Amino acid sequence: MRNSNRKEGIPNARTRGARRPGLIALAGALSIAWLGAGLGLRAGLPSQPTTAAGLPSQPEGGGQPAGWAAAAQPIESQLTPQQQWFEDARFGMFIHWGVYSVLGRGEWVMENEKMPISEYEKLPARFNPVEFNAAEWVKVAKDAGARYITITSKHHDGFAMFATQQSDWDIVDRTPWKQDPLKLLAEECRQQGLKLFFYYSQLDWHNPGYFPLGRTGHAAGRPPGGDWNRYLDYMDAQLSELLTNYGPIGGIWFDGMWDKPDADWRLARTYALIHRLQPTALIGSNHHLKPFPGEDFQMFEKDLPGQQTQSFNRTSQVGRLPLETCDTINGAWGYNQNDRNFKSSTELIQYLVRAAGNDANFLLNIGPMPSGRISPEFVERLEAMGAWLRQNGESIYGTRGGPLKPQPWGVTTHKGNTVYVHILKPTPALELPSLPTESGTMEIASAHMLGSGDLVQVAKAGQNTVLTLPASAKDPIDNIVVLETK
Repeated sequence: MRNSNRKEGIPNARTRGARRPGLIALAGALSIAWLGAGLGLRAGLPSQPTTAAGLPSQPEGGGQPAGWAAAAQPIESQLTPQQQWFEDARFGMFIHWGVYSVLGRGEWVMENEKMPISEYEKLPARFNPVEFNAAEWVKVAKDAGARYITITSKHHDGFAMFATQQSDWDIVDRTPWKQDPLKLLAEECRQQGLKLFFYYSQLDWHNPGYFPLGRTGHAAGRPPGGDWNRYLDYMDAQLSELLTNYGPIGGIWFDGMWDKPDADWRLARTYALIHRLQPTALIGSNHHLKPFPGEDFQMFEKDLPGQQTQSFNRTSQVGRLPLETCDTINGAWGYNQNDRNFKSSTELIQYLVRAAGNDANFLLNIGPMPSGRISPEFVERLEAMGAWLRQNGESIYGTRGGPLKPQPWGVTTHKGNTVYVHILKPTPALELPSLPTESGTMEIASAHMLGSGDLVQVAKAGQNTVLTLPASAKDPIDNIVVLETK
């Protein structure tokens, strides 16, 4: 991941002002078009991972330009079963954990504080996470409603959090704990029914073969003249271990290619290796570029797809693969004991909803402590998300974004003939346009509030439809209208 010391992706209530709770009625006009033919948003789109280039950034809460859904969404019938599962999952838990947690200053501490390798190599001897409990970690994710876990197997410091045979720079050989947490988590994920993805950093501040150096790692003290192809062989060998020693995995989540964007990373060779060893494993890369051949999903760091609010996403382009956005609960990916800027559960839930409305998964990060425990502030927020999803999950899981493009008031998701209107910001007036299909106009058969089941009044206003909510629709997080169509 990029340096945590930067602007947040999820707006924080302390800086943007509080939201007004409640919503009594929907009326008034939106200049908004139904995108696609009814709910068949993916019909007739090309299958290659081309992109919707030139998407302008949007204001907070705003949507994509007109036509975004039709330009960016993949064709459902051409996705593999694994890609369809990934889109259905909608929510995952990200874990950044490594020896950097000993210092409690984030995962970039080696680079930020210009620590040479000789100093950084003292950290593993201090890393003894005796309170680590794989069953508890997986249960926290499962209770939060996450359908998969993505954990760092190797971050930019090059330290392997698994039992690699390629060097002794790993958790089993260098720490007093001498256990393989990825093995324990893989077994527990299978027990509790979650899929496990491995994050792997292509960038490496420790390996002498990572040469010429890229944008970072210049204070590590490595001698010049490393063998780049030897480093890539080392990387492929470690990936082979991850793909053969831990049972079936969900996929590989790459990061760090942005450090040397013009280098020959031998992507075709590495991706072919992954798909040969585990044909169902998905590949994604956090390179902030349009997808490369062989990649199976596309991720956006601290941004919703196409919004480009972060400087490193300014050149990103939304492709036609399943999408994922990732962000943090506070400001750091790895454990930072001084970062108390926690986002509220409301902010996190609403970001999950906005992600689904943008047809993307939300991968929410935690940075466990060096003891192996998860901070109570993280657990509290994850529990709140789980409680919300147990009540409202049908409007998130298994849905696709749209049919309406995201708007300042909220987003829509849909599943079959059911449309979920997520109203995140109170507004006194809203008027939905007619819902066209290839054969005419889609009719709203019924409308009610998700959860309470209270009826929503539906009235015609010319070619448009006015929805008037019941007085009970005062949820401060998300008022969800369920439209059954025919």
